[in-house]
Amino acid sequence: MEYDVDVTIIGAGVTGAAIARELSKYELRVMVLEKEEDVCSGTSKANSAIVHAGYDAMPGTWKAKMNVLGAKRIRELSKTLDFPYLQNGSMVVSFSPEDHEKLEALLERGRENGVEGLEILSGEQARALEPALGSNVAEALLVPTGGIVCPFQLTLALAENAAENGVVFRFLTKVTKIDKDVEGFLLHTEVTDSNGTITKRNIKTHYVVNAAGVYADQLHNDVSGEAHKITLVPRRGEYVLMDKEAGTLVKHTIFQLPTELGKGVLVTPTVHGNLLVGPNAVDLSDKTDTGTTPEGIDDIKKRALLSVPEIPYALTITSFSGLRAHELQDDFILSECPDAPGFFDAAGIESPGLSSAPAIGEYITSLLVKKADCPKKKEFKAERKGFIEVSKLPMEKRNELIKKNPKYGVIVCRCENVSEGEILDAIHRPLGAVSLDGIKRRVRQGMGRCQAGFCTPRTMEILSKELHIPMEAVTKNRPGSEIIKG
Repeated sequence: MEYDVDVTIIGAGVTGAAIARELSKYELRVMVLEKEEDVCSGTSKANSAIVHAGYDAMPGTWKAKMNVLGAKRIRELSKTLDFPYLQNGSMVVSFSPEDHEKLEALLERGRENGVEGLEILSGEQARALEPALGSNVAEALLVPTGGIVCPFQLTLALAENAAENGVVFRFLTKVTKIDKDVEGFLLHTEVTDSNGTITKRNIKTHYVVNAAGVYADQLHNDVSGEAHKITLVPRRGEYVLMDKEAGTLVKHTIFQLPTELGKGVLVTPTVHGNLLVGPNAVDLSDKTDTGTTPEGIDDIKKRALLSVPEIPYALTITSFSGLRAHELQDDFILSECPDAPGFFDAAGIESPGLSSAPAIGEYITSLLVKKADCPKKKEFKAERKGFIEVSKLPMEKRNELIKKNPKYGVIVCRCENVSEGEILDAIHRPLGAVSLDGIKRRVRQGMGRCQAGFCTPRTMEILSKELHIPMEAVTKNRPGSEIIKG
């Protein structure tokens, strides 16, 4: 029987993209299927953007193993794949001397996991490093290896590099059902075109990698018997993002002592200079509910003030929420399905999933290539050049760039100083943007203070011209989200 591809990865979030890049090092035909119109459209686009150091996960778990290794890999990849990353360090604050033992337990757990440089500070020592901390902070665990990253740029870097090395990405392609085949699997898909028309297509593949986020349990359970079924709970986290004017309030990522629902509400700078507060943790039954609630936003605002009492919420520019896939045993599922050989799960990827993604990519790839018995490619392009940011260039280099291409001197997004040249880059790079959200993720057009109020019409004109589509066909994201209704 002839198969369309060797490996099909379901899901183009950070986990799927990391696996795709690792698999692209081998002599395999690899395809990534994504139900949305772009990479980084699910859990990966709405999270804390933290590269966790690895002190929190229980030793011996997949979370502990993947986190520490993944965080190191992100530091390395930020150079070879050219995306924004900053090792700003983090603090875990406590509010009572009675919590000292809990901080000590975190410190010992972190050391067992291989986290370096951990130290417990007094409240005075912590405030000397972070003056915005409240007087009620009794102690803090200092974690110098913690970092922050741009989740969009990380995911895009992995995906673009995978594509440059031969991986095929198919967007607006939803896997509805999976059947076991003679030597592999038959994927039933629904492909949505730009008009919203759905066409059913089947794909034959030798191997499947399940990186489908909150939907990974449904796909796993298609091929697995009752004894090996899994359940994932969509856990919503809400966030508040403030203007860059507030971005220097803290330098470290400020955590509170974790609870059974996660690492608690944090206060952190972002790599782009904003201030971020959140998340809460609310378990849902609806895997599509990414709305925010007044109660949830008020809750995270109030809880964040416990650690940093002077947060300037008047500078809030937006709020958002994301869903993470919570596994009932509170760990990642990284394995070949016991009763469906050739089906590999990367499921239950919640925090510290972003930090763990490169390590997960390496591990799942090691399992698959061993089974497939395939050689490495003789040539692999390991490096990738990131997006030009005109506003960050020295004036001399900026003038040289504008002289070569005047479109880099035409500012479209005033809040973020994004030029027309950068928007054109976003559209024409590998896996280029086909929607307003796609441009936003790549070059930050519309992410500033006015939240795209000024620059949307011009950006739509550029998309319309470059994609050869009418203005009425320009979408916010997937088909059906057109800005101008005909």
